[in-house]
Amino acid sequence: MNRTKMHNKRALALFSGGLDSMLAIKLVKDQGVDVTALFIDTGFGSTKDNRDILKKRTDIVGADFEIVDVRDGFIKDILFTPKYGYGKNFNPCIDCHANMIRVAKALLPKFDAHFVITGEVLAQRPMSQRKDALLQVKKLAKDLEDNLLLRPLSAKLLEPTKPEIEGWVDREKLLDISGRNREVQLRLAKEYGFEDYESPGGGCLLTDERFSNKLRDFVKYEKLEVDDIELLKVGRHLRINDKVKLIIGRNQEENQKIKDVINRKMELIDVLDLPSPISCISKGATKEDKELAAKIILTFTKAKSDEEYVVTFDKESIKASPFNSRDEVKKYFIK
Repeated sequence: MNRTKMHNKRALALFSGGLDSMLAIKLVKDQGVDVTALFIDTGFGSTKDNRDILKKRTDIVGADFEIVDVRDGFIKDILFTPKYGYGKNFNPCIDCHANMIRVAKALLPKFDAHFVITGEVLAQRPMSQRKDALLQVKKLAKDLEDNLLLRPLSAKLLEPTKPEIEGWVDREKLLDISGRNREVQLRLAKEYGFEDYESPGGGCLLTDERFSNKLRDFVKYEKLEVDDIELLKVGRHLRINDKVKLIIGRNQEENQKIKDVINRKMELIDVLDLPSPISCISKGATKEDKELAAKIILTFTKAKSDEEYVVTFDKESIKASPFNSRDEVKKYFIK
């Protein structure tokens, strides 16, 4: 191999905010390579806006930070037609990782960068990080010939990449981590003074069973669009019938978020003269649908079952009383 160090190289790092991706950046930065950390936004990374946290973590490892919005393309090209299928829930991990790498490679000229790094660890995840799966990701990312994808944490256990062969990084200073035990990563985090990082597997809602069930229910009846994603992340989700869905806020923060992210498919609901959750219902709901929705919403307040209350929709108000028990509402929940 050519061990001649070539200065002023830049890498683009796929950055999740997790410890592995922070360590991958640190290993490459320590070899004099500039790094721009890319958070590839598929729309399903978190229930909260965490860009400030991500920026703070890239500052810790000394990398620049950019967010790349791929939500529309992810929905259209990846989410529902993954070549390598899904994990335990709605997570097309292999296809998703490969897509992120393709996106990063396409951005190399824009950032005057030379190669791509990830925090993937051999055999850490059963679906996407087996040795054959890592090769599938590389193949699907069209990197077999370019060979520009470097996985610093497990590099010594994998075939040498162009950055190593050309001497842009020293392979001997990379790692040979394998498996789910995180002892090495935690030791390195302590050495580097990293205290703030995402927990393993905590960065993708598509791996979450409840969220996946809400998504499956949604696409059974409607076409998913980018504007629908944020509403899927918030509140209690109930299915009134094939055409009508109800979302009920669980706390003040969710109430505000429903107001902030409501889209053209839904209309807001509120209750007069009674503290209540902010809710929304599918537009086109019939009066009968709204009457049922009103009863359900009131059941999540301190409303008395023998009294009527005014529940307001966009263009009409309905008088209703709550169910006697929340048990009567359970059958409508999307589980």
